[in-house]
Amino acid sequence: MRRAIEVVPRGAWPLRRKVGVATLDFDNRHRRRIALATDDGAAFLLDLPEARVMNAGDGLVLETGDVIEVAAAPEKVCDVEAESAAALARLAWHLGNRHLPVEILPGRLRIRDDHVIVAMLEGLGARVARLAAAFTPEQGAYAHAGEARQGHGHDHGHGHGHAHGHAHDHDHDHDHDHGHGHGHHRHGHRH
Repeated sequence: MRRAIEVVPRGAWPLRRKVGVATLDFDNRHRRRIALATDDGAAFLLDLPEARVMNAGDGLVLETGDVIEVAAAPEKVCDVEAESAAALARLAWHLGNRHLPVEILPGRLRIRDDHVIVAMLEGLGARVARLAAAFTPEQGAYAHAGEARQGHGHDHGHGHGHAHGHAHDHDHDHDHDHGHGHGHHRHGHRH
């Protein structure tokens, strides 16, 4: 089986021979090692040293030096709009607080279609449009040189493990006196 061993950013591989296109959803564009196929059915193994985010137009370099172009597959997404920039920023805060992947577009946010999250956003005054479109969320402050790392090497201080793609609760108790005559327990809260 052919092996793709390197990701080259779009525009950096025009002199190489293109031998196919692989149209992938976001989950399959954020991988280290997985068996994939080009759009015409030719199998290949993505075998990178570490997980990388691959964007539309990037090239997967095969051991032969040939390239398979990456295309972004349409996915079930929602575009989220608000009445003002401040209201949109508030919605973005709520999404970020839930560690959800978000794509930032001019005047709107794009998320994966999730009926629970859509109901929350509409409850906060958002206008939500469901559609099928490419999804390329922000990689975050700890991504380096166009790649998102699985274990991104920073401490949130929330007292929980960090595996993205699931919901989890945060315990954010603070040490302060309410004057009720009872003590409060203290948990570290650092950001």
